Amino acid sequence: MTYTETIAYLYSQLPVFHRIGAAAYKPGLGNINALCALLGNPQTKFPTIHIAGTNGKGSSSHTIAAVLQVAGYKTGLYTSPHLKDFSERIRINGVPIAENAVIEFVAKYQTDIETIKPSFFEVTVALAFCYFAEAEVDIAVIEVGMGGRLDSTNVITPLVSLITNISYDHQAFLGNTLPEIATEKAGIIKPNVPIVISEYQPETAATFIETARLAQAPIYFAQDYFKVEWVGSSLQYMKKEVEEVKEEHIQSVVPQLKGLYQLKNIAGVLKVLDLLEQQGLHILPAHVREGIENVTTLTGLKGRWQILQTLPTVVCDTGHNEAGVREVVAQIEATEYNKLYLILGFSADKDLSKILPLYPTQASFHFCAYQAMRSMQVADLVAVAQTLDIIGEAHLDVNEALAYCLSKATSRDLIVIGGSTFVVAEIKKL
Repeated sequence: MTYTETIAYLYSQLPVFHRIGAAAYKPGLGNINALCALLGNPQTKFPTIHIAGTNGKGSSSHTIAAVLQVAGYKTGLYTSPHLKDFSERIRINGVPIAENAVIEFVAKYQTDIETIKPSFFEVTVALAFCYFAEAEVDIAVIEVGMGGRLDSTNVITPLVSLITNISYDHQAFLGNTLPEIATEKAGIIKPNVPIVISEYQPETAATFIETARLAQAPIYFAQDYFKVEWVGSSLQYMKKEVEEVKEEHIQSVVPQLKGLYQLKNIAGVLKVLDLLEQQGLHILPAHVREGIENVTTLTGLKGRWQILQTLPTVVCDTGHNEAGVREVVAQIEATEYNKLYLILGFSADKDLSKILPLYPTQASFHFCAYQAMRSMQVADLVAVAQTLDIIGEAHLDVNEALAYCLSKATSRDLIVIGGSTFVVAEIKKL
């Protein structure tokens, strides 16, 4: 098979969550353990960092990987979902997996895949482990797909684990309260492996503390160790143990990721890097600065308050749940503009009664769907919005909506595209 045929085979043969939703979810580690055993347990052949959380885990994963790359380590990075091409999920030093590697893996293990009947996600995790092992990476950053306890990535024993934050998303699988969701995320905590929590939340802290205690895992709430703040367009940080000493300890960077919510992510990233340094990795302040200032260039990260053009300004952001949208709205409020255009599409399983009212009411709303069964159809989206006293225009897809908004906007206006990772993924300008 060609690369295109190989990806089409995986999509057609295996259940894919971002396309069909709940029917694709296969909780448990049986399939991934079977696949890893078949491959010779490649996940044990390189050191790892494991990252979970509701929001911020993608940005944190890419930032840690960028710093490690700058520090001279051959760094694997596994994330999901992809935006434009499957190969984005699996990278080494920012370079996506080679098409031939995907073709050869599927061809070699096709019979086994059809026997085990894993999900699309389980196959991609196994492929990533195999690819990293064969490439002899120095270290790999592994992002959880959903939850943590039953996630396919949870077969690794990392050097450090990180949980970014907890908010409401995928409640059908993870629970309806923040402590329930935190329990699933806390499933990545391993015996004697340090765990960092990026954002202290009173509702979930006790869950993490107790899980860490039972696992005898040292736990670190990042805000206790690092102070991070915006000063103009710069991000400044310092270790709290030297906070009262001298200002020369302040590190100032101009991050490539511009979202205000990066403040919450960076503290966790810094503590993870601090713990890695304590374990013998050679990571200097200059490496941290260069990684943060060049993360998207180094790793290929897209879709985090990404400016697609100016005059008018067009921005996309993959924030897609209540907490993520709150952060996007905070960024909008910190941006100067004359008129705001919002281009939004959502997955059908989102509770829009808690999400749509968060957006600025003075905006011009434009709704669309994305090309998958899991997408909320635009007519349904318009109808739900009307029940919330939000009147918006319907469009066939995100690109038609963007063309329309560009035809109406002036040079000082702001167009924001979001609501779903998969709406952002279909932007032709991306």
